[in-house]
This record gives sequence, structure tokens and C-alpha cells, in this order.
Amino acid sequence: MTVQTDTDVSRPALGAGLGLRRSEMQTFNALTHEHIDFMEVAPENWIGVGGRFGDQLREYTRRFPLFCHGLSLSIGGPSPLDTQLVGNIKQFLDAHQVCAYSEHLSYCSDDGHLYDLLPIPFTEEAVHYVAARVRQVQDQLERRIALENVSYYLTAAQDLTESEFINAVLAEADCDLLLDVNNIFVNSINHGYDPHEFLRALPGHRTRYYHVAGHYDEAEDLKVDTHGADVIEPVWELLSEAYDLYGVRPTLLERDFNIPPVAELLKEVNQVKQIQAQALAQGAQDYRGALLAVPS
Repeated sequence: MTVQTDTDVSRPALGAGLGLRRSEMQTFNALTHEHIDFMEVAPENWIGVGGRFGDQLREYTRRFPLFCHGLSLSIGGPSPLDTQLVGNIKQFLDAHQVCAYSEHLSYCSDDGHLYDLLPIPFTEEAVHYVAARVRQVQDQLERRIALENVSYYLTAAQDLTESEFINAVLAEADCDLLLDVNNIFVNSINHGYDPHEFLRALPGHRTRYYHVAGHYDEAEDLKVDTHGADVIEPVWELLSEAYDLYGVRPTLLERDFNIPPVAELLKEVNQVKQIQAQALAQGAQDYRGALLAVPS
């Protein structure tokens, strides 16, 4: 296998990627750029990790462009931002030439870590509060971040619609969007709205990259965002529509549980690539350029 140099991974990625977990470090070792175009990790799981796992991560980041998707920033939480964590994340992003850093438009902590993603009230007050915290993070990181539209199972105060809230936060914070199409589908069932109308209402021009995943059918009217199953056809259709609306950008296949053999994962990765190719052939915009350049 040819190992790329550090300068190679600073090039913008298009295509399809996979999340890298410690449990898959050996399994994914045979992957090349013929299989995937980038990888994504949660920085909190790797900050300060040395020894064998640290060396293995460095081998991957020399071979593949790396994206980071955070778990514990708690951008909408009531407690002050953890600036030490943000500083550690900055060091990690810089050390590994990370192409993009994203977090959830939600919160997950108060006095302690809640280990779940909770919905932020859709209010004007919350817009200003969250946007100010995003700007603080971007200033400390010295780079733009992307916020993910999240799945949620209960609603807090709602003076705005979900799409209005997302639009307002991203505009005031001047940050990017991680567009998760499975979360749109899950929420559309759980909260009774049209997923296609919701997709069209998002600030899709801000999309940095996409997530696509499977979910669990708890009931006919209750879907759970587990990332533990195959992607279903309505979600693939939403991804295709997103490309048509907002352009073809890097897309991560999320699979966190019930991880199948690599050959099975690559079937879905290839489906992402096929949908991208179809969208480009039909005239969708190719954002291979400025959006994913590594910040200086």
C-alpha cells in the first residue's frame, strides 16, 4: 500500500468517507483511496492518546484527509464553554491538518456530562445565546465550524420553527452546516413534518459536508437515530435531493453500532459515490474547491 505524505491530506476531499473507531483500526487498515476518500473521528476520543493507538491514528491521517465531529462541546448548554477542551481540540485539528470540524446544534451538559443530545429551545433568545458561543469557539479555534441539524425526541419552547432556528443561528454566528439527511427523515416521522420541505428550508448553501446513516424503527411513528442499521431508500432519496439543491460535497456514512464486515460497509459507501456521480452528471454543483481547504 502506498502511504501518502502529510501534504497530500491537505487537499480537499470529495467523495465518501467512513468514521474511524478504535475497534476498527485493524479492520480498516486495508482501505485505500479506491475505497474511501476521507475519514472522520470524534476528537474527544483521541486527544491525548499516545502509544500504539496514537501511532495508528497518525498512519491513517497521513493516508486520508481527516474530518472531526465533536461530541461534548455542548454549544447550547447553560454552563460556560469549556475553553480548555476547545484549546485541546484546536491542537488536535492543527496537528492532524483536519479539513473540517463539526459539532451538534444541541447541548449535552450542565453540572456534568449528560451523555445525550438535548434540544435547544427554538427561541430568539436561544439564537443569540448559541450564536455568541459559536463565535467564541470559532475565534479560539481560528477556523469556521459546522453545526449539525440533530435528531431529537422532545420539544422545548418553540417561538420559531426548527428550520427558522437553524437558519437564524448559522446566519448570526456566520458558521457552516453539517447537513444530516437521516436526522431530517427521523425528525419528520417523530414530529410530523414533510422532510422534503424541511430540506428546502435549510441554509443549504452553508453545507460543509453531509452525514447519512441508518436508524431503528421503534414504532411506525417513532424512529431512533442509532447509526446501527443500513440506510433506507427514503434517506438515499433525501441525499440525492440535497445534492441537487445544494451541491455535491463530501458525505460520511455513519455506522456506530452493529458494524458489518468492511465489504458490506463499502457497498453503502459506493452507493454514496454513485448518487454523487448521478447528481454531477445532471448538473449539480461540484464544491471540490474552497469549502474544504485546510485553514491556514
